[in-house]
Amino acid sequence: MSGLLELDRPLVIAHAGGDQDYPHSTAYAYTQSALAGADILELDVQLTADGVLIVQHDDTVDRTTGTTGPVSALTLEEIQALDSAYWFAPGHWGDQTRPDTEYIYRGVRTGAVDPPEGFEPDDFRVATFREIAERFANHVLNIEIKIQNGPDGEADPATGIAAAEVLAAEIAELGREKSVIVASFNDDVLAAFSEFAPDVAVTPGQTALLSWYGNTAELDSSISVLQVPFIYFGLQVVNADTVARVHQEGREVWVWFSGTEVVENQDFYSELIALGVDGLVAGRPAEAVAALTASQN
Repeated sequence: MSGLLELDRPLVIAHAGGDQDYPHSTAYAYTQSALAGADILELDVQLTADGVLIVQHDDTVDRTTGTTGPVSALTLEEIQALDSAYWFAPGHWGDQTRPDTEYIYRGVRTGAVDPPEGFEPDDFRVATFREIAERFANHVLNIEIKIQNGPDGEADPATGIAAAEVLAAEIAELGREKSVIVASFNDDVLAAFSEFAPDVAVTPGQTALLSWYGNTAELDSSISVLQVPFIYFGLQVVNADTVARVHQEGREVWVWFSGTEVVENQDFYSELIALGVDGLVAGRPAEAVAALTASQN
């Protein structure tokens, strides 16, 4: 198995800190998910204009903050001044059509609204990778390397490779080689990362995973975890046959739901636990923990 956590039960992996319940990728979200019992924290990383590795999903700030623009054009100081919970409404990450009263943490970052008890305005800004890695030193991190668009508006893998090099260096500096697992949709970015950090666990890129799923290629024997979407272009990927196949190969299957048309709740997570999946990359980690607890009773 993965060797990251040997708990003899499915793992609860907080997607972006639990982006259905808390503001995406904020320290506040990761703290709440950790308190809810999440085993692993999932995060996306990319570089600012001044080369700092930050925890950020989109390659623009449009969907989470009160302003717009590409991440690659903003310095760390500029991006951390933004309100990263500006557009968060529970259950509606990135939905900018809700009534203003539903954006319950808007203004906490800027000091216009008092933070929840025990938290600070900085907990609602864009965090650096190092901040999250140090703050949650006892949690395994599931890290996805993002690719930014180039000047032509097309995805530029070179931006992902640059981020991969910085990530590998920071993992080494923090002594995190055995407490992280790294992913990327782009196989070339993932290959580059593995050259920079050969001892760090990775999961397959999109091309490798599709080839495996279609029985046209085998995965490297070093791969111990497959992170797969519940639904891929309308096809339900995760079923009893897929889970059995992964387990027959001696690997784990972690399931993610971001961007898919599913309702994440305790009942849904319970169905997946019954299928035998090994990890839930959950947008609602407290619900996933409840489903796990119910399955053990």
